[in-house]
Amino acid sequence: MKKFLEEFKKFISKGNVMDMAVGIIIGGAFTSIVSSLVNDIINPILGLFGGMNFDQLSWNITGDVTLYYGKFITAVVNFLIMALIVFLLVKIMNKAMSRIQKPEEPKVPTTKICPFCQSEIALKATRCPHCTSKLEDNIVP
Repeated sequence: MKKFLEEFKKFISKGNVMDMAVGIIIGGAFTSIVSSLVNDIINPILGLFGGMNFDQLSWNITGDVTLYYGKFITAVVNFLIMALIVFLLVKIMNKAMSRIQKPEEPKVPTTKICPFCQSEIALKATRCPHCTSKLEDNIVP
């Protein structure tokens, strides 16, 4: 049992788990903001065109059975807005990171291929260490 608890402690203290926990908490708070945006701002504006708020749309099938399809429409709109906002945030972050990061310098080759045995050898080598062939200076791929 002690080994299990130590293993669990290692797992919980890893950076990935903590990052995930913070992400879930932030995501929950973000969800309430987007839900408020949709419910309090977008749905009333869309209601101007339909004459009512989507949440109020329903269909009474029988006396006790009512389908609240307006709430489903609201959930779909919430999802689409959330996906759009996350997409825009990721796009902005990627653009910012590409400006911050220095472009990679092209790598200067340090090796060449022996024309006789096709082994990889040092660029400045005059003889191949594998086949002992004498290399000309101008044979650089």
